[in-house]
Amino acid sequence: MAYDERLAERIRQAVGPRADVTEKKMFGGIAFLLDGKMFAGVVKDDLMVRVGPELYEAALAEANVRPMDFTGKAMSGYVFVGPDGSRTEKAVRRWVDRGAAFAGTLEGARKSGAKKRSR
Repeated sequence: MAYDERLAERIRQAVGPRADVTEKKMFGGIAFLLDGKMFAGVVKDDLMVRVGPELYEAALAEANVRPMDFTGKAMSGYVFVGPDGSRTEKAVRRWVDRGAAFAGTLEGARKSGAKKRSR
């Protein structure tokens, strides 16, 4: 299953050169992790963002956003942003910043298996 490489590159541009961010293949796409905690990714042509439980309903109320339902059951705190909501660098940066902000509030050690980005 392929994923939108251009969208992944827009995420990389939004993240910038951060040593605390890694990439990992998962969900048939690619995930971006902050200190081992997933905060964004690409599944097919959708931007996946971990917004957290407190901002979940507000995120769902936005255009082009739906629950992340990869397994057939919605995962609370995670959303998919459709292609129309992630076409521009500005839009992707806004979502990536939200995801990274939430992941930064989580405790836990870096998980093994994630590879450092070479940026």
